[in-house]
Amino acid sequence: MKDRAIPTGHHVRGDGDDAITMELHSYLSRDAARAGLNFLSPEIHAFVRRELLMREEGAAIDEDRLFGNALSSMPLVFNLFGPMALDLNLATAALRQLLPGFVHQVTGFIFEHSPGRRQERFLNDGTAFDVAIQIITPDGEQGTIFVEQKYSEDMTGPAARLRDRYDEASRAVGLFLDPDSQMLRSLALEQLWREHMLAQLAVDQGLIPRAMFIAIGPRLNRRVMAAFRVYENELIGADDQDANRVQFHAFTLESFIDALADAGAGDTARDLWGRYADFERVYHLSLGEYLENPSSHTVPKPLASPSSTDSKVSLRGARTMAARGTTKNKLQKVQGGVCE
Repeated sequence: MKDRAIPTGHHVRGDGDDAITMELHSYLSRDAARAGLNFLSPEIHAFVRRELLMREEGAAIDEDRLFGNALSSMPLVFNLFGPMALDLNLATAALRQLLPGFVHQVTGFIFEHSPGRRQERFLNDGTAFDVAIQIITPDGEQGTIFVEQKYSEDMTGPAARLRDRYDEASRAVGLFLDPDSQMLRSLALEQLWREHMLAQLAVDQGLIPRAMFIAIGPRLNRRVMAAFRVYENELIGADDQDANRVQFHAFTLESFIDALADAGAGDTARDLWGRYADFERVYHLSLGEYLENPSSHTVPKPLASPSSTDSKVSLRGARTMAARGTTKNKLQKVQGGVCE
């Protein structure tokens, strides 16, 4: 935000005379938010405004987070997928790389989408996907990629109220090793569980012939990555599933940025990398807080190109830092739903 001279905002804690106002540099100022500076380009901002006007009835979009919170996954969804929605050829080239066995052509995008919002034959609630990508498969069938995007989340909720319908659907969709597993209902996993069931019900109810459910998160958000791995362990293996089950795949945010770069959108990929994935720069900035004379040390500028090779180079320092700490690749226990 400093690189782009984006004014930051304030957070007010408390009410009345006891209220405390503090600077919060992950929030945009009101004027900056209104000007659309939470988005990487004016074109994406205009696209977001159009999508808000045309959104599905009942779509839950928090406009304060969307326009004003730089760490929210909501604007990330539009910054990542907006350029693809505006250029379906770019979308096709990028998603063919990531899902070559499922994507032949991308035909459209729907944001904050539910195939059956509050309908009894689905989950009878407001569960929705961040984006649904409409595609043609290599076999010529229509299909949909349902997407859940994470960024700074710690996978501790808030969670939906558990309903009897969830239990019924969990047993009916044929996706889980143990449909009654309490792990699926934990704060860390329950959203993935609900969305995967909804995707499968969309196929089972005949709305779409083929579907896939994918989740995306930064490589270095260890709680998100751990939740994805644990969720995968709750699923019946692809070789043992019934026909036409909706597969789940977890991707890193960095892999999507690399795919955009490889598809020819170098400028877009570079902007995404600098905004969301250059954690080595965060590492150096944080380290500077503990140096005796931080002003004598320089903070590296963002790398010039976020190609696959550059991505690996840029993350090397952050990975080294992470390796020095204690890392855990699986949920050893669930304490209030927190992945550790």
